[in-house]
Amino acid sequence: MKHFFSIKKWLLTALLSLPVVTLAAAIDVAPDKILGSKHDFTGLNQRAGVVAMPTLAFSDYGSPCIYCHVPPDRNQADAIAKGSVPGWNRYEPATGAFNLYDSRTLDNKVKTPSPISLLCLSCHDGTMGVDMTVFKPNGWRNSEDAALHVRINGADDLMSCGKCHNGYRAHNIAIKHIGSDLSNDHPISMTYAGLTHKDADFRAPDGPYGFDNGVKLYDDRVECASCHNVHNPDVGLLLRTRADRLCETCHIK
Repeated sequence: MKHFFSIKKWLLTALLSLPVVTLAAAIDVAPDKILGSKHDFTGLNQRAGVVAMPTLAFSDYGSPCIYCHVPPDRNQADAIAKGSVPGWNRYEPATGAFNLYDSRTLDNKVKTPSPISLLCLSCHDGTMGVDMTVFKPNGWRNSEDAALHVRINGADDLMSCGKCHNGYRAHNIAIKHIGSDLSNDHPISMTYAGLTHKDADFRAPDGPYGFDNGVKLYDDRVECASCHNVHNPDVGLLLRTRADRLCETCHIK
């Protein structure tokens, strides 16, 4: 229960510092959803009755928020100066290493993922430990940290989850290791084609933030988080809507 109270205190501090408009939107978040889920490194997989290896495979910072979010008492500009993904508490991966989807019919071509998708890729490209945050909790002592800081990577080495999660010793991590070659994945960080109402193959969004079924747009762009909601682990593949309806949210054909 310790991290449950930590997240409540964290969110209260963050919400009180938000503008009224932002606050109104933030209240809709269900913070308890992430507790005990695969994105809660303070209680990883507790919902499945399994406690992973905090302090061995990764550092347990006491709050699930800090693995992605800049602490409320820290400055985002300072995080960026230290090499963070802009707006987040993780180090920025090598942006030039990503090979994004492209085709002759793609109008909005992108070479570098947006910050909100870089946040996801900073773990799922397999190059950095899942606990590689810019800021640590107050009072954290690196000298007492003995964790391996493993990566979401299928490699058979002590720096990678794949050492154990190979499908034999434990579930296979390979599906979660996206890597840097995204040429066969759904395009990300491009302006949504349905915004102009001129492309007959795409539906217009229901509002400025996306669709009524939960699929979101971020600054008018399609991102990893457009379809995947990391705060709701109760849905398979973290999808924002039913898998059989997801694609047709945007695509007419």
